[in-house]
Amino acid sequence: MADWETRPASAADVDAVAALRAVVLRADLERLGRYDERRVRQRLRDEFAPAHTRVIEVAGAFAGCVALRPAEDAQWLEHFYLAPHLQGLGVGSAVLRGLVERCDHDGTRVRLNVLQGSPARRLYERHGFTVETEDAVDVFMVREASSTAP
Repeated sequence: MADWETRPASAADVDAVAALRAVVLRADLERLGRYDERRVRQRLRDEFAPAHTRVIEVAGAFAGCVALRPAEDAQWLEHFYLAPHLQGLGVGSAVLRGLVERCDHDGTRVRLNVLQGSPARRLYERHGFTVETEDAVDVFMVREASSTAP
């Protein structure tokens, strides 16, 4: 696995994160007939909350991000993007494992949504997420806090 770490996000990270989102989601959004270059970036800019976001760095360079946004009954795992050349190397699994362990420790449920047909769904399922609901575009998943990490 690559040498990685996370750091708090800042407002200055928004353009790099928006660009990565456009790359990472492109194939799935095109398959679903919903890719719009401007919209995919703007939607991230509109929702970006540095206070809840961690930037993932591999060997000291920007590699992705992940957000854990508090909500009334859960934490929402959002904007989990990793550069394509780093996918499948264990970095995403390690980042996700750390997040769910923290939520387990706090006794907190985690929710997320993933695009229909996205390979990321398998990653989430391996870490204990189950389907709660779905529609033609999104699969909404939940992971209840447990006393043992995956």
